[in-house]
Amino acid sequence: MSTDVTPDPYRESLAFGQRLQLLRNRRGLTRDQLGGLAGRSGEWVKALETGRLRTPKLEIVLRLAEVLRVRDLSDLTGDQSMTVSLFTGPGHPRFAAVREALNALQLGADREAPSAEHLSARLARAWTARHSAPNHRDVIGSLLPDLVLDAQAAVRAAATIADRKAAQARLAETYFLAQFFCAYQPDAPLVWRVAERGMMAAQDSEDPHAIGLAAWLTTQAHRESLHLDAADAVTMETLRYLEPLLPDAGADVRAVAGALTVEAGLTAARRGETGTAWRFWDEASRLAVGLPDGYFHPVTSFSRAVIGAHAVTVAVELHAGGESARQAARAEAEAIPSRPRRARHRIEQARAYHLDAQPDVALATLAQAHEAAPETVKYNGYAKRIVLEEAASKSPARRRRASELAQQLGLLTA
Repeated sequence: MSTDVTPDPYRESLAFGQRLQLLRNRRGLTRDQLGGLAGRSGEWVKALETGRLRTPKLEIVLRLAEVLRVRDLSDLTGDQSMTVSLFTGPGHPRFAAVREALNALQLGADREAPSAEHLSARLARAWTARHSAPNHRDVIGSLLPDLVLDAQAAVRAAATIADRKAAQARLAETYFLAQFFCAYQPDAPLVWRVAERGMMAAQDSEDPHAIGLAAWLTTQAHRESLHLDAADAVTMETLRYLEPLLPDAGADVRAVAGALTVEAGLTAARRGETGTAWRFWDEASRLAVGLPDGYFHPVTSFSRAVIGAHAVTVAVELHAGGESARQAARAEAEAIPSRPRRARHRIEQARAYHLDAQPDVALATLAQAHEAAPETVKYNGYAKRIVLEEAASKSPARRRRASELAQQLGLLTA
């Protein structure tokens, strides 16, 4: 019998402050760290947790939920009438089939392995579809089950060491695609299993490009889980590995190094380290400028077109309202050829405008994001937080616009 009598905020009837403290502890955050990430102090957090302060206004609750990455708003508030998923989206209709393929155990040779050329062509089509389709999760979800099983079969069927390493690189790329699909689905452990499998396959391939991509995705998973030291460890170790290869490397490897450098800056920004964050962004910008004209990395989207978008996110993560709005106004979204990446940039612009107390501009920008790629906005916790906050605005016109967006995102029923 378990001796752990710690209350569960997902099940127990607890006060807001108790839920806040339990969720903070589960994330491994001190009061000062949570306060800093929420733009307040550690003493303010203590006052909430001990009940000296009452439950704050909705906009503050949403900010705390964002920082703590709660599964559902009710997990923090205890109010079952506020069952709104933030950083876990609704389960996609194709998720069950993808999960089944990822969880399947294939030990025999019953499945005929496709040729390397055929598998590579299918992966290329899948990435193209991800960038071009507004309903990209639906398209990728239809392709992934067979891709996963065929990529695994190709590794088993490899006849030589060289063939096996190449097959492992393609399997790793398949897992990267699966990690994009599984993000924000209601099975967080699966995302970590896919990330670990991608890293293992990439290391077995000994392919610098695959290893860099695995590190890029693992870094993001660590940072979104607030494991900032782990994110830094993965990023910096991989950059040290790639650095001596860059002078003779092709554009893809240099782009992955640039994408990892951006991640180092974003982790620093999450910590509030302004100088370090912008230094890494400057380094990434130099790498972007060195890429061929028109180049766009098919997985990370790293390119000259997105380096300005990364500047917006750095400023937002630093909570620099004026600077984030200036960067948002400078960064051109239409130059980004990927629909989901363009939508993600619009969301980051909306965060910037909202941080700068321009809620009407933020809502208009979210509407543009929804037009570019509805599924990207539907699964984005930042976008949902802005919409929910403005749906409670005192301005009738703003409240109406936010409510319309909320309905489109499935936050409100028709």
